[in-house]
Amino acid sequence: MEAVLGAFLQLLSAWFVLAFLLIVLPSVFGATLGISELYLRVLVKILEWATLRIEKGTRKLQKEKVKPSTSNVIIQRDQTTMEKAIAGLRCGDFELSDVFYFCKKGFEAIVEDEVTQRFTSEELVSWNLLTRTNVNFQYISLRLTVVWVIGVLVRYCFLLPLRITLATIGVLSIIVGTTLVGKLPNGETKDWLSDLVHLTCCRILVRALSGSIHYHNRENRPQRGGICVANHTSPIDVIILTNDGCYTMVGQSHGGVMGVIQRATVKASPHIWFERSEIKDRHLVTKRLREHIANKDKLPILIFPEGTCINNTSVMMFKKGSFEIGATIYPVAIKYDPQFGDAFWNSSKHNILSYLLRIMTSWAIVCHVWYLPPVTREEGEDAVQFANRVKSAIARQGGLTELPWDGGLKRAKVKETFKEKEQKIYSKMIIGNGTSSSGSEDLG
Repeated sequence: MEAVLGAFLQLLSAWFVLAFLLIVLPSVFGATLGISELYLRVLVKILEWATLRIEKGTRKLQKEKVKPSTSNVIIQRDQTTMEKAIAGLRCGDFELSDVFYFCKKGFEAIVEDEVTQRFTSEELVSWNLLTRTNVNFQYISLRLTVVWVIGVLVRYCFLLPLRITLATIGVLSIIVGTTLVGKLPNGETKDWLSDLVHLTCCRILVRALSGSIHYHNRENRPQRGGICVANHTSPIDVIILTNDGCYTMVGQSHGGVMGVIQRATVKASPHIWFERSEIKDRHLVTKRLREHIANKDKLPILIFPEGTCINNTSVMMFKKGSFEIGATIYPVAIKYDPQFGDAFWNSSKHNILSYLLRIMTSWAIVCHVWYLPPVTREEGEDAVQFANRVKSAIARQGGLTELPWDGGLKRAKVKETFKEKEQKIYSKMIIGNGTSSSGSEDLG
């Protein structure tokens, strides 16, 4: 028994030494040995082969008159407005046939509305050998199945232990490192060491995800005294951005391991963590943010204005709070490549541990980050218009769908004001005073 235990400890020690020498140590210097790049090139070749096999199998099924499903879209929507759909049929007065229009729209909203489908994983056109990413996959061939089984063994028996090892090293490093740095007196040395610890640990954590991050337009990277705003897909968005530069984080205080990390990092860097009761106080939040950006020597603030994770296909309504302060805004667009793994976190369905397990058993995390030119609030522009302008720029750059809806609908019901606006439009149509223009003005 002692011999088995000794052999196990030696194997574990060798595992940690190899992980440290081949991955952690190069991360400290921002270097790479090219292992991840080689892994991704091989993976791309395998996925290309799998795609060809799937296409060949699909053609065979079509010849057998078995039409495979290629999309999870159920409703083919008619984009006609209420005014055009109803008002053109008659002049004034209520007609019982109007009920059919509202029933149709009601069924569309119940079966498949454009909001809730943004909180489900993105459906892939071609299967990437991860069963959970394509519900429409059908058995194609024995060779493809064998490759999938080998992939499962590689992901769970090799990649998962390696990634857990690296994640453990990264988390322990940031807790210990920031705690030690936090004991130093304030000054340039402390700030430099704090940035070094954050950058190094985030690089290790990116390696733990087999991450391949492509940064574009780095001359536009956020500067001190400004606010960086980005679309939000996953908690790892923070790691992705901090891998290329340091930020002051703003968010709610947590318990557990996350709380330990928050309490450690705030000792070394001026992160802004709010208690649950405080974060609902907009005036307090705004005051804390104004105080931070007033000091041009402090790191840029990182904020995700959507307030929740969206599934990598869309950008939803930006909360106006961070756009009221008057600081320079540095927009950032983040787009993950779903071919290698689904980065979206559906917090309503998966807790953080199950989400991390899904991430760490994916092939890799590959994403593109675009730094957009800094913008400021224009004369005569209110905070909502400013937020929408920034949101539109991020959506265009990331190739994302721009939606006006509040991400809070993920858990909350539609506000009564939205219902009242539609009711007002219809009531004006009935009394004969409603037109497309009046409806638009009312919605504004």
